[in-house]
Amino acid sequence: MAATGQNRRRAVVALGGNAITVKHLEDTIANQFANTRRSLTSIVELARQGYDLCITHGNGPQVGNALLRVELTRGKAPILPLGICVADTEGGMGYMIEQSLQNRLDKEGIRRTVCTIISQMVVDHDDPSIKNPTKFVGQFYTEAEAKALAVEQGWSVKKDADRGWRRVVPSPIPLTCVEKDAIRLMLDNHFIVIAAGGGGIPVYIDPTLGYEGVDAVIDKDRASALLAREIGAEFLLILTSVDQVAVHFGRPEQKFLGAVTVAEMERYYREGHFPPGSMGPKVEAALDFIKNGGKEVIITSLDLAAEALAGRAGTRIHAE
Repeated sequence: MAATGQNRRRAVVALGGNAITVKHLEDTIANQFANTRRSLTSIVELARQGYDLCITHGNGPQVGNALLRVELTRGKAPILPLGICVADTEGGMGYMIEQSLQNRLDKEGIRRTVCTIISQMVVDHDDPSIKNPTKFVGQFYTEAEAKALAVEQGWSVKKDADRGWRRVVPSPIPLTCVEKDAIRLMLDNHFIVIAAGGGGIPVYIDPTLGYEGVDAVIDKDRASALLAREIGAEFLLILTSVDQVAVHFGRPEQKFLGAVTVAEMERYYREGHFPPGSMGPKVEAALDFIKNGGKEVIITSLDLAAEALAGRAGTRIHAE
């Protein structure tokens, strides 16, 4: 493998959930593989251009399915904690992305090796979200079912709008990636690395035992921004279902954003243009990355990633 060169560019590509699971399409493994293969065109182009690439991805639907399997086998198989479900989806989804991307690179004569690293993210055991969990996971229940499970399993449960009751878990802020040095070493040697899937496995540091798991989930975009900083990436690409970020979304005065500064994006954020359950976490991650030394964040669709890196598409957030 080639050694790191002075002119090499390093990027973290954060794949949204639409890369593997598509709404209104049955979420079978065959369909997930097909969706994964379709999502790789821009990543292949970045690999062709010689970028050092670390790929992260979401896992919301997949970890929901894993939790459903746990519930369906209750009393018949050992209960799997949430951290193990996150690890399982990191491995399974990493396998799908790794195999699909490696096959495509080989077919196109691009000599790069792809590997998946199961990643742990250290969090503060006293993070405020631990005591006030708000992240919905898993299935919907009636109020009676949810409260019975809360007593039986020690869950926290809340009503999810008008759709029913669900389990809620903490979503703590990631502090560091345990495997960052290994990821950096692989990138230095021109491997394409898949890491921090689903935001990574939340762990805390016990003074006696060392790393210990936490029943929580980490926001994928926050984890991607942190990892990008820790491995020295210049660029963070957040690939989602929209071509550009918009302000006044869905209103007559809606405006799409092209190149914007951190100050402009902060102002739009304070004005409430980016809801917490939608674009908010992506914008927060983008601002955090640039304020901590990153060069540029691009938010765009899967199909336009390479065009956006060339400055011809997407929303591009940069320092002053």
